[in-house]
Amino acid sequence: MARVVKEDAYAAKRNEILDVARRLIYTKGYEQMTIQDILDELHMSKGAFYHYFDSKGVVLEALVERMAVDEVIPLLIPIARDPQLSALEKLNSYFDTAVRWKTAKKAFMMQLLRVWMADENAIVRQKLYSMSVKHVTPLLTEIVRQGVQEGVLTTPFPDQMGELIYSIAQSLGDTFGGLLLLHEAGSDSLRQLENVIAAYTNALERVLGAPSGSLKLMDTESLKEWLEPVEHEVVA
Repeated sequence: MARVVKEDAYAAKRNEILDVARRLIYTKGYEQMTIQDILDELHMSKGAFYHYFDSKGVVLEALVERMAVDEVIPLLIPIARDPQLSALEKLNSYFDTAVRWKTAKKAFMMQLLRVWMADENAIVRQKLYSMSVKHVTPLLTEIVRQGVQEGVLTTPFPDQMGELIYSIAQSLGDTFGGLLLLHEAGSDSLRQLENVIAAYTNALERVLGAPSGSLKLMDTESLKEWLEPVEHEVVA
């Protein structure tokens, strides 16, 4: 029992650090946030902090992982398991839910993006990609199998499609993010983004053997919203 209580206390303090880091990223930006800022907020020593995290980069990694596991996956499970939805409805709901979740956290996502695309974070991106694949792929595979049974998807490789869908979505996210950063630098991105979304949508429909025009990865209104100046959300 004592060990369980100790582990719970460790997890609680770790989450408290992540909560503060997330708030500081919103209010100050990741690059401007320092470990000392976190320590000041929590009245914590450096020695105590390093008991939980080795660096600011590890804090970011843990924060993104927590968001994926605790916030994103629980949104997707009900979609995959909904007996009232067809496979195509589930896929479109999956894409729409993911877009809406990210859009609701746009300020944080833009802060994250500026750091995430840096070369030095390539290993972290790959690690979190592998973690996400493990959680999301079974849900997507389940949907594809349903689509094959319904006759709306004609892929001969349904068991491999879950990971392939996620890989395509990840690639789209990287391309999308790069264009958003160019937009911040003054590039006209709406038409570029529309073309990228159309190309990836077409590729995904072909891979799955889905009817042309049956999938929607992101609509134009959502694209326009991402191109609007960032307004900082209030984070408790």
